[in-house]
Amino acid sequence: MNTSDIRNLSVGQIVAENFYTARIFKNYGIDFCCHGSNSLEDACRIAGIETETVIEALNGESNSANGDIPFASWPLDLLVDYILKIHHRGIRKNGPGLLALIEKVRNVHGANHPELFELYNLVSESLVDLENHLQKEENVLFPYLLELIEASESNTKISPMHCGSIANPIRVMHMEHEGEGNRYQHITQLTSNFQAPEDGCNTYRLMLSELERFVANLYEHIHLENNILFPKCLILENKNLGGSYQVCGSSI
Repeated sequence: MNTSDIRNLSVGQIVAENFYTARIFKNYGIDFCCHGSNSLEDACRIAGIETETVIEALNGESNSANGDIPFASWPLDLLVDYILKIHHRGIRKNGPGLLALIEKVRNVHGANHPELFELYNLVSESLVDLENHLQKEENVLFPYLLELIEASESNTKISPMHCGSIANPIRVMHMEHEGEGNRYQHITQLTSNFQAPEDGCNTYRLMLSELERFVANLYEHIHLENNILFPKCLILENKNLGGSYQVCGSSI
């Protein structure tokens, strides 16, 4: 990687080009999904990390990764399908079990670890908000994105979205992504980066492992939409509608 060029790339772009770099950013506490539009320079400054240190890690490690999924090169309809079948299904399948596991650990260890009560409430609230979020994507945004992608493939025109542009619902999705990202950053701190306390039993450790996996998948979900799907679909819309649409102010 060219050092001067990579400094000005957004961290979202870097991860979009090579998803392996997400692991490096995670290790340094750099948010590549909810704040993926930050340049590498700015992201390192916010995280309190020397930019050169991160660049060295990116140059030294990213080329060794083979087999990471090249999401950025996928057809967009395949990416939508992946998000729906892997992430949406995964949240609905794994979320309730995770919450039940947290409740079980809270009931046993809550007296000595009162933070478990807050953890349970945070995850419970998140699952409700995520379900609302997923339904907006499935019922409002994604059907139109698939029409837009198909129109681009067949070189045909379609009518603008009911509110004028996909930019409006995408803005709502970004806001909700940021809210969840902030919530799970707090959860990460609350659980000492998913580390079990000395008196934590095997179930406690299992809970934290499952929680960490759930968070990693959620961050991938946010990254795929914020840094790949949404920007590319905005470009398709601009080409299809010739930049003549009006962005409305209503939410979805």
